[in-house]
Amino acid sequence: MRLIVQKYGGTSVGDAAKICNVARRLLETQRDGCRVVAVISAMAGVTDNLIKLAREVSPQPTPRELDLLLATGESAASALIAMAVNALGGRAVSLTGAEAGILTDRVHSKAKIANISPRQIHYLLNEDYIVVVAGFQGQTNEGETTTLGRGGSDLTAIALAGALNADACQIFTDVDGVFTCDPRLIGDAKKIDEISYDELLEMAGAGSKVMQSRAVEFAKKFSVPFEVRSSLHDAAGTLAKEETANMEDVVVRGVSIDRKQAKLTVDDVCDEPGIAARIFSTISEANIVVDMIVQSVSEYGTTDLSFTIHENDLDLAKKLLTPIVAELRAAQLIAKSGVAKLSVVGIGMRSHSGVAAKFFDCLGRGGINIQLISTSEIKIAVVINEAEADQAARLAHEAFGLARLGPVVTAI
Repeated sequence: MRLIVQKYGGTSVGDAAKICNVARRLLETQRDGCRVVAVISAMAGVTDNLIKLAREVSPQPTPRELDLLLATGESAASALIAMAVNALGGRAVSLTGAEAGILTDRVHSKAKIANISPRQIHYLLNEDYIVVVAGFQGQTNEGETTTLGRGGSDLTAIALAGALNADACQIFTDVDGVFTCDPRLIGDAKKIDEISYDELLEMAGAGSKVMQSRAVEFAKKFSVPFEVRSSLHDAAGTLAKEETANMEDVVVRGVSIDRKQAKLTVDDVCDEPGIAARIFSTISEANIVVDMIVQSVSEYGTTDLSFTIHENDLDLAKKLLTPIVAELRAAQLIAKSGVAKLSVVGIGMRSHSGVAAKFFDCLGRGGINIQLISTSEIKIAVVINEAEADQAARLAHEAFGLARLGPVVTAI
């Protein structure tokens, strides 16, 4: 009998009617001859409301208590799903992350999965139950509740699919799959039928909100194929899997925007060994995630070091780096918010030239200034003013023929 892991996002369980719809889907899957494990997110808006409430009672809630609070959103939604399945004549049991055997490290709000012991899940499946697991959460060795970061239910589903050796993992959401660009921004964006882990990982890291990047990393590391599809109908979605040869025929797979970024530049700092380590170790100790890093050509023994972080971390980064800049005898620290990262992604870039030229040309013709450039084998990313991000995405989407009715660029 096939084992299927299905994850349902917050909008898919946003109210009682949607919860009952998910329950019917789970029963239909079981009646098709499958054993079913469902991973459930908190109902849409619940996590944000809990965070807001926490901030109202405490300006800086302790991470331990905040995790314990936020985990209740997924636990409540999971219990409601199990109730709905039982009310429809099925048999379901809801489990917290801890009860499902998900063991994590001790980093609250961004915990990493250390191990999964799904004995309880196996027992319940053997008893013909639909097992409903609260996503986004786990437990430390000491028994403390932890959460896996925003989008952590994706990680829960893929990790469980790997631990259970599931036959399929389906990520149900409110969109039809992964698109060439955000369809809310570009109406003729095209759904991608299949995508490699590397491409999806780059798109997730570049601002695509369909999947949590850590979940994709886990899927790639443990070779867990999964499908992103809509919970509103039965149409096929986007299959994420290991790279295949024919995937390189498409040069650019998609365009992503990562908004609310900030750019920091340590201006005119000595070009000596250990300088970069001093700067970025300070940032790292504060758990601030650095994205793009660009260093200018050294001139007269000094250089400029620029990098991007999330806008929410800008004030803390400035506070930490101001004394470091003085200590290193750099000219100044330049901080700028209101920027965005625009990326084009595709494994076909490895075997086709001219992608950067086409990308930069379309932005130039649109009058959009590029502030930073970063590249990998399968991605070109630029930092631009956030106010110009939508226009830039449309220009890139058109330049690479990614629209539903447009030509697919297979050679440059």
